[in-house]
Parts: sequence; structure tokens; C-alpha cells
Amino acid sequence: MTLVSIAGLPAAARGDLLGQFLEKFGLVIIGLAVFAAVIGLILFIADKAPKRGRDVIQLLLFVAPAVILLAVGLVYPAIRTAVLAFFDARGENFIGFDNFVWMFTQPTILTTILNTLVWVALVPTISTIVGMAYAIFIDKSKGEKVLKSIVFMPMAISFVGAGVIWTFVYAYKATGFEQTGILNQIVVWLGGEPQQWLLVPPWNTLFLIIVMIWIQTGFAMVLISAAIKGIPTEIVEAARLDGANPWQSFWNVTIPGIRGTLVVVVTTISIATLKVFDIVRAMTAGNFNTSVIANEMYTQAFRQGQFGQGAALALILFVMVLPIVIYNVRVLRKQREIR
Repeated sequence: MTLVSIAGLPAAARGDLLGQFLEKFGLVIIGLAVFAAVIGLILFIADKAPKRGRDVIQLLLFVAPAVILLAVGLVYPAIRTAVLAFFDARGENFIGFDNFVWMFTQPTILTTILNTLVWVALVPTISTIVGMAYAIFIDKSKGEKVLKSIVFMPMAISFVGAGVIWTFVYAYKATGFEQTGILNQIVVWLGGEPQQWLLVPPWNTLFLIIVMIWIQTGFAMVLISAAIKGIPTEIVEAARLDGANPWQSFWNVTIPGIRGTLVVVVTTISIATLKVFDIVRAMTAGNFNTSVIANEMYTQAFRQGQFGQGAALALILFVMVLPIVIYNVRVLRKQREIR
């Protein structure tokens, strides 16, 4: 509707349109106004702060909003979830460790935990190895930028989008029908029978893992490629002059030179893999023994109303992620001390 046509409407109709606009965008406008007011207040106070201690006051003023948002959006929910793990389904009655006893005595939950461990064992390892191999082989080759862009492209796709794409790849049609899934079409061309790839455990979990590897390989490749290019040329040339063959140069020069980056890549992908939810939810919804902890947490809390059990699963997931984070921080701290 143009401005001219709006101007020609009766006053009541214009009022209705204005009301609809405010109803849809009122909260956005209010949020932007509050944000602008807070920023303006911070800048005003920072500018008028006394000279003595001005740096400290300015630091506190600019950090405070982020700290408050983290406390409200991250710290409090984490504490609340940890507490809720020891309560019943509605979070009303304290039941101690019953939710954890349930978790480790239910065959389906044990399968879920095992699936998660398989994910975190395979995805970071394979993604890092494939990404490193790709980075080494195409380094300084013709068309390097294009080749890297192709591998990195899946990182630009959401996990749900990747799940939908690979659902079509694994799509199944009965024998005698035209196959819409490229994988089954290849099997048929080779003289085989089409398979229901996502219905048969434990292979269906491996087929889901392939999707995550497809996404994360580009991330590993970009970081490792940058690290390889950062190795001083003098060291590489010295190894060649000493008679090192390519394999020896790789193990004695390249690997030590990119060790810090490898740690970052493996730990980052491990954390992302432990929290994987979208791929499983989009492709199988956790059925056919493909569920992982994040998906089961969602199912228990928001599908079955078992908030205590969902919180217990979330707490276990946090415990599994925590050692990886601590290890990553320690490695980075050691590297900083060396520098």
C-alpha cells in the first residue's frame, strides 16, 4: 500500500493501520529506544566522571551491561538448571539424585550417552584430519582460494539447513520407484538395492555424523591452513637442507608449528559436537536409536514435561564440556607464557 493510498483512507482506517504497526514493531522500537538511552547515559557519565579514577569508572560502565546480560541470560539459567536437576518433573519437590539414577539405568538414555560419545570421538578427529590434509595438499596450488571456498561453504549453512539437504541425500524409495536420494540412486546404478539409511542402527548414527563432519571440515581447514602459512619459511628450508623428506618435515616441523591451532580446532569442534541438536532433530528427531544428550534434554523437558530429568541431562552435558574448556584454556595460557 503506497503513501498516497494510505493518505486517502479514512481516519479510522489510518488509526487501525497505525495500531497494527505499533503492535508488530512496538517492542522493537521500545527496545531500540532503551538501548539508545542506556548508551547515551553511559557516555554521559563516562564523560563527566572525575579525573581521579576515571579509567576505572569508564571500564566498569562499559563492562557492566555485558556482565548484567551474561548474569541474566547465562549464569542465572545455569544455576537454576543445576538446582532443578535435583527436583521432580515440575521442579517442586526435592528428590536428590533420583534423576541421575534414572539416567544411568534407562537403556534408551545409556544409548543416548553412548551416541554422544561416538559423535565426540569421530567428528573432531575426522574433521581435523581431513581439514589438515586438504590444507596441506592445496597449499600454494593453483586455484587455492576457490578450492578452500568450496570446502568452507558448508559452514555458511545452518545445521537445520544441512540436515534438510542431507535428508534428501539419504532419501529412500522402494525398489522399482525412481530414487530421489542421490545415495540410493548411486546404489541402484551399481546394481544394489535402495536402503533406508536413517532407520537402521547403529549405521544411522554414522550417517548423521557425516553431516557434522561435512560442516566442520571447512572450519578446521581454514584455521590449519592459516597456521601452516604462519610457519617460518627458514625452518622449513632448514629441514630440507638437513635431508628431511616430506613425511619427516611434516612430523618434525609442521605438526609442532601448528600444535596450538590443532588444540583449538579439536576442542572447539568437540564442544560444538557435544551440543549437537539441530542435525539430529531435523533428520530423525532422535528416533531409531539416534538421539544425543542435547536432543534428549529437549525431549524430556519440553515434549514430555519432565523438567527435572531434562535439567539432569543438561547438567551432565555441562560436565562433559567443562574438561574440554579447561584444557583449552590451560594450553592457551602455556602458549602465552612461552611467547
